[in-house]
Amino acid sequence: MKIFKKILLVILTLILILVLALVVYYLYSKPTYEGAQKLKNIQKETTVYFDDFGVPHIYASSQKDAMTALGYVHAQDRLWQMELLRRIAPGRLSEMFGSKLLKTDQFFAGLGIDENSEKAITKLDKNSEGYELAMAYIDGINQYMEEGKTPIEFQILGLKKDKFTLKDVYNIFGYMSFSFAMAQKTDPLLTDIRNKLGLGYLKDFGLDGSFGKTQIKNFDGKAIDYSEISKSVASLLDNSPVPAFIGSNSWVIAPQKTKNGKVIFANDPHIAFSQPCTWYEAHIVVPDYEIYGYYLAGTPFPLLAHNRDYAYGLTMFENDDLDMFQEEDNPKDKSQYKTANGFQNYTIRKETIKVKDSSDVVLEVRETQHGPIMNDLLEGIKGTKPVAMSWIYTQQNNQILEAVYSLSHSKNLESFRKGVSLIAAPGLNIMYGDAKGNIAWNTSGKLYKLDKSVNSNFILNGTNGIDDRKKFQDFSINPHAINPSWNYIYSANNQPEAVDGYLYPGYYLPQDRAKRISSLLQPKSNWTKEEVGEMLNDNTSSITTSIAANLISALDSKAFSSSEKQAISILKKWNGSNNLKDIAPTIYQKWIYNYLKNTFQDELGETDFNMLLSTHIVKQIIEPQSRNESSIWWDDVATKNKKETRAEILNKSFHEAISALENQLGKEVDSWTWNRVHTLEHQHPLGQVAALRSVFNVGPFEVPGSTEVINNLFFNFTNAGEYQVKGGPSTRRVIDFSDIENSMSILPTGQSGNPFSKHYNDQAEMYNTGKFRKMKLNKEEIIKTSTKLVFIPK
Repeated sequence: MKIFKKILLVILTLILILVLALVVYYLYSKPTYEGAQKLKNIQKETTVYFDDFGVPHIYASSQKDAMTALGYVHAQDRLWQMELLRRIAPGRLSEMFGSKLLKTDQFFAGLGIDENSEKAITKLDKNSEGYELAMAYIDGINQYMEEGKTPIEFQILGLKKDKFTLKDVYNIFGYMSFSFAMAQKTDPLLTDIRNKLGLGYLKDFGLDGSFGKTQIKNFDGKAIDYSEISKSVASLLDNSPVPAFIGSNSWVIAPQKTKNGKVIFANDPHIAFSQPCTWYEAHIVVPDYEIYGYYLAGTPFPLLAHNRDYAYGLTMFENDDLDMFQEEDNPKDKSQYKTANGFQNYTIRKETIKVKDSSDVVLEVRETQHGPIMNDLLEGIKGTKPVAMSWIYTQQNNQILEAVYSLSHSKNLESFRKGVSLIAAPGLNIMYGDAKGNIAWNTSGKLYKLDKSVNSNFILNGTNGIDDRKKFQDFSINPHAINPSWNYIYSANNQPEAVDGYLYPGYYLPQDRAKRISSLLQPKSNWTKEEVGEMLNDNTSSITTSIAANLISALDSKAFSSSEKQAISILKKWNGSNNLKDIAPTIYQKWIYNYLKNTFQDELGETDFNMLLSTHIVKQIIEPQSRNESSIWWDDVATKNKKETRAEILNKSFHEAISALENQLGKEVDSWTWNRVHTLEHQHPLGQVAALRSVFNVGPFEVPGSTEVINNLFFNFTNAGEYQVKGGPSTRRVIDFSDIENSMSILPTGQSGNPFSKHYNDQAEMYNTGKFRKMKLNKEEIIKTSTKLVFIPK
């Protein structure tokens, strides 16, 4: 008995020691939000007030001191995220996670973003204020690396802290720019459909090749399965631990349409969800400058921001700034490729990729006049014909740092537009509003026209000297609107009207969000910031009810089950809302998926069908194709001696949908509420490990919203009928120039990326329920609601 008691005592002691150790580690690992800290390279004492949501309000005597402090506190909350972001473009994720991310590293290392960053830095004016402030920010990051606490992710993965550099900043912007591009997933798939099935199958896609007579010709030898390029790139991006930019909403209301006679600005960029969330908020105040900004981890100037004078934000333009070219080897010399002017030598570039717990991998990348050969970067591309990728970002003068500095330091609308003009890629809708009553929509990107014979929706001919002939346009004719007579501007990734007689090709999203935004803004002339906040959380589609009615019209009701009759009744009464307790969206989305599957999968096969579901194209075609009686896609090619009709496919899809929902959710149709199937979990890369999921991930939550409503919480279709949210509003911001100190915002999870911080997930419930918090500008209020950290010159 005594031995048992001794053993029990030892066990209890060990447990107590472990608990105490965990408590000590927890307390040690939390970010420091108060006290005093010595900091090198600042001239005067700098005070940082962390408000009740962990937002730093930095008060300094100079911008340089403020930027050094910003780098330090940004690293304190987001050093792990900075490390992730700076590694993806140069292909350095395998050093962290091992060989499972080798394919991702090979692809991104081959794109040449890292090399482009080096070139851009050599052209920088090292005496400019933008450069000096960027270097001060980087200095702050590095000082935290040297003296601050090591993030738990570094300790779990055994990472050492290497100094941050200006090239890291450029590489982060480079990855962001690539994630905006859509052609790498879409063009190869469309080319494959055209080559395998014929142009007739693209009529429903709105890109049947009728724009020109010249088309890509078949080459001798074994042809590439082009869809493998789409599949490979999509897989790499989907499995990346770094989120991609997807879409966005923004609108700006002129004084004539607001209750208080001042501009109201709204923006919610749509980005794939992750934990930590994308944006870090910070407020800088110095004697001659103030900005409240939203920063990507590891970048010194905000992409979204406001002050007392103006506000700006962005959405994706969705223009096509990336083309793929079918090249042709010299049959007598594989080190050369064919051009319109004869054969040229491939440029060879070698990249060494370090892999955790394994030997280095040397990647040899061939490059043509158009860019890197995709065959060298992606596994699974069949055939021997090389395909090169041409991307504006790496081919034009890269002035991204100067651009974002300029946007955040503009004096007026004119100087703001000059900043926009510096961005060659990505294409962005950059929205603007100011205290003087100006509103503006500007598009960034070096836009170009191709020969009239060229359809850039397909892989182009790299040898004829025609398909790659670009006529670059002056920035002055980029699509834009400044103080329009209708007194509001908006962007929802929809295609702009023709400019200079030319509709810019791109991968624009359907009219759903644009139509809803416009229909709400147009008739009302007394908007308040509270009403704009409600609008940002709007869950109603102006399109899905008409699609549902169109589908219902094809049904044969003679043999409906009771569940089917009830489902139809619910859909007929539906107003298009996607709220938690709505039943209609559960029925509608399952029916849509089955309709798409029964319509397209027989021709495309399962792999290419799933690829189609991941593109913007499928969103565009649902409405017109589903009502097109003569669509070639209705026939099921797997059935012999029979040609299916629209009615047959839609009836079959409806019956299958209801049967599947009964199996999934039970026989009671009234219980098929949207919250049971539409869920959100913010995933951290380490949260994929089951034992660490509850520590690092945030959620899961039942959430309202849906794909292509203003509250765009979007998902991938699956056979399971569960819609796990992939991405959505990365922030919701409302800036009212009549009450600038009470403008409001929200983040999806929290300000900090440190799981031991109380600000790791303290906004998640607010976000899910459509609430906001203040973006504080009033110093007296800030001091009352904040802790204080003072940086003292070292």
